[in-house]
Amino acid sequence: MREIVFDTETTGLDPYQGHRLIEIGCIELLNRIPSGQTFHYYLNPQRDVPAEAFAVHGLSAEFLADKPLFADVAEAFIAFVGDAPLVAHNASFDLGFINAELERCGLPVIPRARLVDTLLLARRKYPGGQNRLDDLCARFRIDTSRRVKHGALLDAELLAEVYLELIEARQAQLGLETASASVVVATSGRARPRPTPLAPRLSADEIAAHRAFVDSLGDQAIWRDYLAPAEPAPAAARSAG
Repeated sequence: MREIVFDTETTGLDPYQGHRLIEIGCIELLNRIPSGQTFHYYLNPQRDVPAEAFAVHGLSAEFLADKPLFADVAEAFIAFVGDAPLVAHNASFDLGFINAELERCGLPVIPRARLVDTLLLARRKYPGGQNRLDDLCARFRIDTSRRVKHGALLDAELLAEVYLELIEARQAQLGLETASASVVVATSGRARPRPTPLAPRLSADEIAAHRAFVDSLGDQAIWRDYLAPAEPAPAAARSAG
């Protein structure tokens, strides 16, 4: 199964009030494991970056001035995400900006049905808890030391780890690895006889009772093939008879 975890940075909060996408970062998951394939671009918004937005992500209009337009990378973005489910935190916000940019390019928008919103997953799993990305990283002990400011690719990488914790895929993978390792250990190598046989755990009376039961099943009972040969009676007992 292929999934795309993504995040964006923007100049503001509303794409229909003139705000634009300025960074997009995507991480590919294959069967819930990061494949190492990513999609990441800084984008020229063709407008200023308000001070409050700069305080969040640190991306200035000067830094973005020589970066590609979204239109320049739109086809590559569509090819990368393909038809995979799209995982994001507060996913409607990110998708709203992406779809606004796609509309400007005259390209089909991405349906909301493809979204997996980790914010909703977290609210269901931890109702009443703090469910920002930073809060969830702290809950799952995910290292955020590299995260001085928000960044789309780094946040997508952190979110991929959070997502796997929320859906308990990480524990399932660890369980599978443990089970696989047990199988390898159990089936590798050749069986060797014990240097010292284990002491029998059955009493003489229990062995005799079992033999009597098998004898009662008739001469053709298959269980007779598994009976140990009866030990000969002691010499004193034979002479007494």
